[in-house]
Amino acid sequence: MSDTPKINILVVGSGGREHALVQKCLQSPMADLVIAAPGNGGMASEVQCFDVSVEDIPGLVGLAEQHSVGLVVVGPEVPLSLGLVDALAEVGIPAYGPNKDGAQLESSKAFCKDFFARHNIPTAAYGTFTEVAPALAYLAEHPAPIVIKASGLAAGKGVIMAETQDEAVAAIKDMLEGDAFGSSGKEIVIEETLYGEEASIHVIASGEDFVCLPPSQDHKRVGEGDTGLNTGGMGAYTPTSRVTPAMQAEIEEKVIKPTLAGLKADGINYCGTLYAGLMLTDKGIKVLEYNVRFGDPETQVLLPMVADDLVPVLLASAKGAPLPAQLQFREGAAIVIVLAAGGYPGTYAKGEAIHLPEYIPDHSAIVHAGTTLDQDGTIRTAGGRVMGVSAHAATLKDAAELAYSVCDAIDFKDKYLRRDIGHRELSR
Repeated sequence: MSDTPKINILVVGSGGREHALVQKCLQSPMADLVIAAPGNGGMASEVQCFDVSVEDIPGLVGLAEQHSVGLVVVGPEVPLSLGLVDALAEVGIPAYGPNKDGAQLESSKAFCKDFFARHNIPTAAYGTFTEVAPALAYLAEHPAPIVIKASGLAAGKGVIMAETQDEAVAAIKDMLEGDAFGSSGKEIVIEETLYGEEASIHVIASGEDFVCLPPSQDHKRVGEGDTGLNTGGMGAYTPTSRVTPAMQAEIEEKVIKPTLAGLKADGINYCGTLYAGLMLTDKGIKVLEYNVRFGDPETQVLLPMVADDLVPVLLASAKGAPLPAQLQFREGAAIVIVLAAGGYPGTYAKGEAIHLPEYIPDHSAIVHAGTTLDQDGTIRTAGGRVMGVSAHAATLKDAAELAYSVCDAIDFKDKYLRRDIGHRELSR
């Protein structure tokens, strides 16, 4: 329809999540212009990218003003925690994502755990500490296995699963006395180890109004069979049958609604993504943590499942306006496989040329993460997680076969991927 209002959209970030958001925005009849900052090689081949860091709040505000942007979609947590949404609000530009106060749910694990306790949201037993002696005293009463977390932002890496007392003591001292995670580790959370299966619930919120995206599950460990070091995520799929409709309803009643009501009670008008990392234990649902932005790589499977135009929903959230009663989702399942540089999450090479297939099958997509685009059109590796291949099909098995066929057609030196993404669901 010609009377659809048109807006210019800025997507902030440089990862796979942001490339997926750019692709979703480009599909919208509302999108007049889509730009990105700082972007990556894949985004640069689809939209104009501007070399403005996600930490450069004045630069991002200036860029949005310069291009008459009517919606800023903030991908990563760092600009949210630095107050980008607040700065844009001051110049009258709607931004999708929580303000600085709301972003504390992710930027401070201590704030988040205290919030859970205050509002009776089910979570692991815990203590927060800034000094070694009381932390060690707590550890003596709550022996390993135990989880030690840096309270501040640590790019998903500030969590130590200590199996022994010695490991736990070392982790506490490394964070509080040493410099294991810099300023992020100067306050720590010690919490009980939970056992069960993880699930991710993504919510688009506008105050106490919300809509849920399908439940998903990601694979954090680098090795097959969920072994090895933690990463930012090696792949994900949706939906997961572990989250039944009855469990979904329980999550909304016991976790999502009390969280949004609790934020309001604390004087925080929360708009944007609320991403609950859950552990499904034999004692019920427990919240591991909250993130205040879309997950990466979960975004790459969730957005293809949304049949509706997402831009009006993001804009409504950004303005604190009512959301649609529900979103329309596609039938079937979606999967994303992350292609990483050999050595990730440790040291890895950058600058390797990437050869992409000329033909990409229907219902599949290549989403760039750590890539750059040369002037001659060569795409090169520029990160640990280089790109993701997503696919949507009637069944998870079909989606996986389609995605892996595209993965095998992509070539770069020391390409690494897990061959078992979705294994739990596929073996059910």
